[in-house]
Amino acid sequence: MTVRVRFAPSPTGMFHVGGARSALQNWIFAKQQGGVFVLRIEDTDAARNRPEWTEGILSALDWIGIARGSYEGPYFQSSYAGEHRAAAQRLYEGGRAYYCDCTREDVQARTGPQQRGYDGFCRDRGLGPGEGRALRFRTPDEGETVVVDLVRGEPTFENKLIEDFVIARGDGSPVFLLANVVDDMSMGITHVIRAEEHLPNTPKQQLLWDALGVKPPIWAHVPVVVNEKRQKLSKRRDKVALEAYRDEGYLADAMRNYLMLLGWAPSGDREIVAWSVIEEEFRLDEVNPSPAFFDEKKLRAFNGDYIRALPVADFVEACRPWLTGTDTIAPPPWQPDEFDPAAFAAVAALAQTRIAVLSEIVPNVDFLFLADPLIDEAAWAKAMKEGAAELLDAAIVAFEALESWDAESLKATLEAVGAERGLKLGKAQAPVRVAVTGRTVGLPLFESLDVLGRDRTLTRLRAARVRLV
Repeated sequence: MTVRVRFAPSPTGMFHVGGARSALQNWIFAKQQGGVFVLRIEDTDAARNRPEWTEGILSALDWIGIARGSYEGPYFQSSYAGEHRAAAQRLYEGGRAYYCDCTREDVQARTGPQQRGYDGFCRDRGLGPGEGRALRFRTPDEGETVVVDLVRGEPTFENKLIEDFVIARGDGSPVFLLANVVDDMSMGITHVIRAEEHLPNTPKQQLLWDALGVKPPIWAHVPVVVNEKRQKLSKRRDKVALEAYRDEGYLADAMRNYLMLLGWAPSGDREIVAWSVIEEEFRLDEVNPSPAFFDEKKLRAFNGDYIRALPVADFVEACRPWLTGTDTIAPPPWQPDEFDPAAFAAVAALAQTRIAVLSEIVPNVDFLFLADPLIDEAAWAKAMKEGAAELLDAAIVAFEALESWDAESLKATLEAVGAERGLKLGKAQAPVRVAVTGRTVGLPLFESLDVLGRDRTLTRLRAARVRLV
């Protein structure tokens, strides 16, 4: 038997990080088993679907390493509407489903304090199809449904506690439960790896598999992903869009490594490991069923580690979209012709140790490419205190006289200027840093001045001195 797994997102918004985690788990499992990964777009909710969101799913999968052309699909659930309706008809004709004309208000009116869900009112009324009549599955009155789950063992559900659930609406359109089952049957899915939130639906789906005469798949319900308050990650409340992390400058390798740690861990006391190690060691039966905490702070630190591990040339290339204004949310504050690749290359290794996401490269190096620095007014007020004007005057004179414009000479010169005024280097360099870069923190000052050059440095020092008049 060839293992066939599927990832079946709905194109109703940005790509959820929890969905990305499930996609990676399916991808690895299929690869380990020599099987097939199927992508199915569940697009039957026409009111909420948009074509650009389908493209967003494909693009996000590309980014985390599940590239187009390496999997089967994408298939679109809407293309299988005929099969869905045919399955519903089979269940009706076989006595496994019946029509019901109860409204929601009717059901609620008959529901007592001890009654859960639909009470089976129309089970034996013998209604045929008709306008406004939903088709309900006839759940067995006795016995139990056992779900074989690679993560959770064998959850068992008493059939008498499962209501006769709707499988087709009053207009004849099948609901998610039936469509999902029929699609999995049509595509020969052998293993369904998905989030824990789907577990309550699983006994109903397994009953449908049985009623349609097909052996159900093996299930694996991986833990729900939660925020720091241990609430399920919500698109309305939490930062969950994979694209947002990508556009902020998280590395794909860091993101997928971190996502795979949500409910699972590689061997040994380690978390940052090569993808090849994850592909080799990941096991579904080792996934912890407890909720998995998506820790943004930890992810950020993770990404910083990955950035620092890049060869400098790769780091330079990774920063390119943010520096040149391509493939990013917003262009940098300088014009394309103002960007100097050689200047950036000269400070890249210094910047690499100071950022945790790639978008942070812009405020770290903008002083190199702007005609005038972007002054942080709070930084200005902090640095330009009493004595700053005199220090700038002395620094300008000393820097003008330098024979060799290099980081070592610049440092020694400003250190001497500060010492003449009873200032340690840290205090002496604060006004110079703000005058030249606009900020109190950033790249090493003297290496920055070296790259910026004598003329531009002196121009900025003089402009700051004028402002202090």
